[in-house]
Amino acid sequence: MKTIMHPGLLIATVICLISSCTKAQNSSSGTENNLTGKNILIVYLSRTNNTKAIAELIQKEVGGKMVSLELQQPYPENYQAIVDQVAKENADGFLPPLKTKIDSIENFDVIFLGFPTWGMQLPPPMKSFLRQYDLKGKTLVPFNTNAGFGIGSTFQTVKELAPSSNILEGFSMQGGKERDGVYLVIQGEKEKQAKAEIIKWLKTINIKN
Repeated sequence: MKTIMHPGLLIATVICLISSCTKAQNSSSGTENNLTGKNILIVYLSRTNNTKAIAELIQKEVGGKMVSLELQQPYPENYQAIVDQVAKENADGFLPPLKTKIDSIENFDVIFLGFPTWGMQLPPPMKSFLRQYDLKGKTLVPFNTNAGFGIGSTFQTVKELAPSSNILEGFSMQGGKERDGVYLVIQGEKEKQAKAEIIKWLKTINIKN
């Protein structure tokens, strides 16, 4: 015998199915990265202090310990000299030894990585950091400043050098142009703009403090 469903029951069933489907879609729309109870490290490399300015703004929003990457043998002050040296290091695959030492890095859960774009690539000191430390299972959050030419291959290189880490969507903003004698620009109104964009970015990647 053919069973006929009561119209009211049919409507209720359809509503239930739609509701279940909507909940499933919402639950997969993004994972909230709650920072409560987690140890946060902000590691940055900055030559003109623009990346440092972004690091400081991030720290104000998420807290954590901030560390500047320094080399055992600092780069030359002359712009063209550092360009030539970095180009050679990239070509040779050389990783400059770091003066900076981070004790108990295994205790940090979330690591923000800040760096400028050098020659459209990730700066060698940041490559040294990613090679030197075991970041397996950690959440990495890259952020970048550049002279207007974008991130280049920087974010992709972070993924390649930390394949066992959870890498979130990065942040990028135009900074100074050392080649043209323009140094720290993320200050004043530009700093206010950066703060607003950082807050928006943190919401986009579901970072909650």
